[in-house]
Amino acid sequence: MNFALRIPEYYKAEIEKLKGNASINQFIVNAIAEKISALNTEAYLQERASHGSRQHALSLLDRVEDVPPEDYDRV
Repeated sequence: MNFALRIPEYYKAEIEKLKGNASINQFIVNAIAEKISALNTEAYLQERASHGSRQHALSLLDRVEDVPPEDYDRV
């Protein structure tokens, strides 16, 4: 599938800087794939969240012991 695509001139320098060794075409295809993935992930998480319960999640957290974190887990 081919499309004629008009990209505003002000994006050109940014694309050139970010694309690395890839062609502009490949850069745009990858950007589209990332956007589709992000939108699908958001929809999936919203669907999962709609079946959840805030009260149930909080009740699970209430069962966790109140202990200080391990040294390797400290910020």
